Amino acid sequence: MMSSDGGSTVMIEKEFPKTEKKKTRFDVIIIGAGPAGYTAGIYCSRARHDTLILSGILPGGQLVNTTEVENYPGFENGIMGPDLMITMRKQTERMGTTIIDDEVIDVDFRHKPFKILTSSEEYECRAVIIATGATPRKLGLAGEQTFGGKGVSYCATCDGPFFRNQEIVVVGGGDSAIEEATFLTKFASKVHLVHRKEQLRASKVMQERAFSNQKIQFHWNSAVTDIIGEQKVQTAVLSDIKSGQKTNLPVGGIFVAIGHEPNTKIFVNSIELDENGYIKLKDHTKTNIPGVFAAGDVHDHRYRQAITAAGFGCMAAIDVDKYLTENKS
Repeated sequence: MMSSDGGSTVMIEKEFPKTEKKKTRFDVIIIGAGPAGYTAGIYCSRARHDTLILSGILPGGQLVNTTEVENYPGFENGIMGPDLMITMRKQTERMGTTIIDDEVIDVDFRHKPFKILTSSEEYECRAVIIATGATPRKLGLAGEQTFGGKGVSYCATCDGPFFRNQEIVVVGGGDSAIEEATFLTKFASKVHLVHRKEQLRASKVMQERAFSNQKIQFHWNSAVTDIIGEQKVQTAVLSDIKSGQKTNLPVGGIFVAIGHEPNTKIFVNSIELDENGYIKLKDHTKTNIPGVFAAGDVHDHRYRQAITAAGFGCMAAIDVDKYLTENKS
């Protein structure tokens, strides 16, 4: 800058703040931040790999919408789902994992390094762990949101013990619904199975098991069209599909068992999926693309538990460590 003073001109140097370039290259990028993603982050960082977790807009997975979790080891008196996810996140960050709350919108696994595009940045990495989970299919009722974690559930194994000696509803007619209904008879005084059709879609063996269980009552050609309660679920409103007649059914809980949608839409043209959209795995956690791994409900349509998702996260991280060790470039 030029300045005049008494006829003399001097040059004044102005210092501009230096902007630090955002880091976009990592050894490992983990897509998803539920139990699988956080556990994978812990193990990858402990193995001294520069690790990034892209958590998405709502980090924490399904447990963020869960109230009390009493079947995750290490918590004698149980723990609230959101609190468990916050604890996992803090532990993962303490291990040195970078966590960015941004949503992945596209990936390129055709060449190395892999490219991961979010809504605001493009990242590169040598290995990827997909831990995007799965989303339960919902009925589309306002009461599902209102009473989520307060009587409405999508996992009998997770929440069944909370409904001891209560009447509950299970919605669905496939193997999952029959399996959940049968399991819930261990706790409930009665299970009302609500199905939109006149016959079940479940396998013959599963049907025979359900029909022989005196605790299960079937409601054919029916649908849950409303959920009523104050602090928690108190009534399921059933509507007859043919006549439209409504019935108020006093119950303590409603279990929706009409399937899950794996969160794999952005990977459709990048990796191999099965007919239901779940990631196909080869040799434990490996996908069909070398260097791309998967962990948790995004491939596991059988167990769907926080503890099994965490276990798969551990397995994927160990497999990534072996892959990176063997592929230095």
